[in-house]
Amino acid sequence: MKYFNVTVMRRGKKENLTLQAESKIAAIKQAKHKFQDGVMVIKAEETSVPLEDTISKFFSSLKRSMKSKVPINDKISTIRQIAVMTDAGIAINDTLEDVAENTHNARLKEIYSKMNSDINAGHSMSDAMEPYTEEFGHVALAMTKLGERTGNISESYHKLADILENIRDNTAKFKKAIRTPIITLIAMAIAFTILIVVVVPKFKAIFAQFKAELPLPTIILLKLEWLLSNYGIYVLFGLISIVFILKFLYKNNKDFQYHIDKLLIHPKFYLINKAIFLSTMHRYNLVFAELVHSGIPVSEALDTAVGMVDNLAIKEQLLTVNANIGRGMNLAEAFALTGLYENMLLQMIKAGEAGGQLDAMLEKVTEYYDMQFQDLIDNLAAYIEPIMLFFIAGLVLLMALGIFMPMWDLGQAVNKHG
Repeated sequence: MKYFNVTVMRRGKKENLTLQAESKIAAIKQAKHKFQDGVMVIKAEETSVPLEDTISKFFSSLKRSMKSKVPINDKISTIRQIAVMTDAGIAINDTLEDVAENTHNARLKEIYSKMNSDINAGHSMSDAMEPYTEEFGHVALAMTKLGERTGNISESYHKLADILENIRDNTAKFKKAIRTPIITLIAMAIAFTILIVVVVPKFKAIFAQFKAELPLPTIILLKLEWLLSNYGIYVLFGLISIVFILKFLYKNNKDFQYHIDKLLIHPKFYLINKAIFLSTMHRYNLVFAELVHSGIPVSEALDTAVGMVDNLAIKEQLLTVNANIGRGMNLAEAFALTGLYENMLLQMIKAGEAGGQLDAMLEKVTEYYDMQFQDLIDNLAAYIEPIMLFFIAGLVLLMALGIFMPMWDLGQAVNKHG
């Protein structure tokens, strides 16, 4: 959504309005509908986000970040319950009411109760779930739409639970793989900070006494010691603030999010780019394959599957697929233009289209991305080890050179002042 300054003529007087709309035309229509007695719109210009809206979003983001996330095990449990109950023929509104009553998670209880109310008011289940996409994820919304289109919520939700369990297991494996390297790096950082704050000041007095010319590593250590000793708490607060501001901008500014997403999948971002790419492509192809397998037209399946892609840079490329199919391309050609698929995978998709087995080939593509992602996680510790060793070696080298290089010249300094 963008902001527009709209100037209108009402009862012979000019009035300025700041409206939020998707386009200039939408802003003009909104201005006309705002007044019952009718107005004449003079001009509409795009403007920056008002300060009060920025502040409001900032504190809303702060409030959301302070709330605890819904545990994935609780989500899986309730989704399995919905699948079992709907499979038994129980109406969806009665199912959601029962799930809301029996879940121990307060947030899920609130969400399912509201969804039940919306469904009773005539909304579809996907419409009722859409406001809670942040809690459930895009894949849950996609699978809900699949269940509505096929008329089989039970099957879709069993598959959704399988997908979430796969995500949970992969996340647990990823955290386990990086736990030891992170603990090691944190321990080194703490030790380095203690050495700078406690040890460096003692040598600082020696260096000052002999008035020796200090090498660059020593100057760096002394500057760090001065910074941490005098402004350590401000440095810590500043780092936390920067992280929070970046997180806020990422969630609330699409242009900023796009540039960050594009940066993260750049080849220079070792491991991070591969992990994001493989996990995203696995989820996208998983949902797409499930939709095609269930008989949903390819065009609709593409629209639904791309809706659960979080990385905007990858999403931009995948959005071209449906447009190119509309121009007469086959699926393999449209995928090839994105630059996201290897030639082997494109040949498999092309063969699936020609042989009427597209869903089976898409499942093979999904398995390929899952295999690649699993291999990355299984070998993550080995991939991270060189980075960790380089970081540790850098800290040790800086400390060693910073302390011992001036000591080599102390003998000369003593003779000079003796």
